[in-house]
This record gives sequence, C-alpha cells and structure tokens, in this order.
Amino acid sequence: MEDEIKKIAVSSTGNDLESDVDMRFGRCPYFLIIELEDKEIKQVKTVENTAVAQAGGAGITAAQVVADEKVDAIITGNVGPRAYDVFSQLGIRIFIGQGKIKDVIQQFIEEKLEEVKSPTGPQHMGMGKFKQ
Repeated sequence: MEDEIKKIAVSSTGNDLESDVDMRFGRCPYFLIIELEDKEIKQVKTVENTAVAQAGGAGITAAQVVADEKVDAIITGNVGPRAYDVFSQLGIRIFIGQGKIKDVIQQFIEEKLEEVKSPTGPQHMGMGKFKQ
C-alpha cells in the first residue's frame, strides 16, 4: 500500500463495510471515509452524499464533500470528468473497485486495485442512463 494514503473515501450503496461500492460516484447515497493504519482499518465514518438528488453538477458537489474530509484517495466504480478534474487539482488519487467494501479495502491494502488516470464515465452518467 502506498505510504502516503491513510484516508480513503469509498462511494457506497449503504452506511457500513458490508455495503457494496456504488458504481456512481456523484450520485451514490453515502461515502465511507476509511482511515488506515498499519494496513488495517482504524476508523470508519459514514457521510451522506448531499449531491445525490441534485439536478446537475453532482460530481463537483460530491467531490467537494469528499475533499472536505481530507482524503488521500477515492475508491469508486466510475468517475466522471468534472469530479475527476476536482480530484486531479487536489492531488487525490482515484482507484476503481467493485463488490463489498470490506473486500475492496483489502484489495486496496494488497495493491490489487487499478488506479485511473482519466475519467471512466461520461458527464451525467449517474442520472438514470446507467443503472448499477
């Protein structure tokens, strides 16, 4: 695991580690903020995504919600161009994961998740055009 990554935000379908990674970043219902220490989960905090029902600009709003938590990285199913730009500017790394969050975090610790270097979905992807 990268030494500098201590705090991760995961787009989540629910409010705990048994939930699945939500494939939509900007319109996921929750973010789990996970603090790691010595390759183990130290703390988990649930943050409601205030952008979930926003008419437009959900990716930017959701990215700000996550950035306010001072995370080092994001794990999600897809990230659109606007959220990607915000994370790039802030130096927040983006990883793609799928499945139960507790399993995805273990994959992250074992360095098995793909880091993305460009948006993985189109703008407005989470507005019902693509379902989970």
